[in-house]
Parts: sequence; structure tokens; C-alpha cells
Amino acid sequence: MIPAMPATATSSSQGSAAVLRFGRFAAMGTVAVLILIAGVWASWGTAQHVMLTKGRERGTVEVSRCGAETCWGRYTPLSEGSQPRARVVLEKSVAVERGRTYTVVLKSGSDDAVRSGPAGVLYAWIPLGGALLLASVVVAGGLLRSRLAWVMALSGVALLTAAFVAV
Repeated sequence: MIPAMPATATSSSQGSAAVLRFGRFAAMGTVAVLILIAGVWASWGTAQHVMLTKGRERGTVEVSRCGAETCWGRYTPLSEGSQPRARVVLEKSVAVERGRTYTVVLKSGSDDAVRSGPAGVLYAWIPLGGALLLASVVVAGGLLRSRLAWVMALSGVALLTAAFVAV
């Protein structure tokens, strides 16, 4: 015959299991939130220029040359108060080709340009799409919230796919 466990031992083990569950939930929730914050932070550096265009110089850039990390070309203004420039710099990516013309917004006080319009907005939020995909794995595995994880993963895939199609 197996001796019965004292009532205090059973309640103590249940209490420790609850503390461990809460600890896992808090740790994984913190990791998921930090991943999402990092995605928004990385995206906002470019997205603020594309989405909040009031008072910024808007125009087009005809890309004439490309280096290892940047492309540049002649800037033609579209907004009032903007001046034509012989050279503005655009970040080189798979979406920028020599010889093509892109609508851009200039960063304040510089000759750096970012793409504008729907393609520019979607391109700016690509880091958030990746963060959603990564955080969905943490939410599914660490928090055991599979529905929320699927929503996050599908949102990330939709954002990345829309950026790929638009750019």
C-alpha cells in the first residue's frame, strides 16, 4: 500500500506548477512583445517619411547609377517649394533598377530619398512583417496560443506578399 501524500505537499506542487506556468507566460509574452516592438521600430524609421508627407519634399527620381548599397539620380520636384537636384540618393534594393523613375519623398534636411506611394508604404513595413512571422512562432510554442499565432503569421505573410507584388 502506498502511503498517502500530505495535503500540503499536493497544494505546494500545484502552486509551483502555477508559478512556472505564469513565469513561462510572462517570459514568452515579453519576448513576443519585444519582437513586435523591434519590428515597428525598424519599420518606422522609413515609414514616417512615406506616411507623413505633409511639409516634406515630394518628387521623382530617375535612377542613373547604382553602387553597392545605394542608387542615385536626378530629382524632379512635384510638391510646391521643392527644388530640383542633380543628385539624390535612394537605398538600393531589388525594387530599384537603373534607368527607371520612382516617386519619392526626401528626408528632411538631406538628399536621401525613400520611395512613396503604396509600394513605398509596403516596403517600409517589411521589417514588421518579418517580426510578425517570428513572434507567431513564440506565441504558438511559448504561449500555446495557436489561433493568435496563425493570425499573426498570416498577417506577416500577407504584408510581405503585398510588398513583393507592389514593389
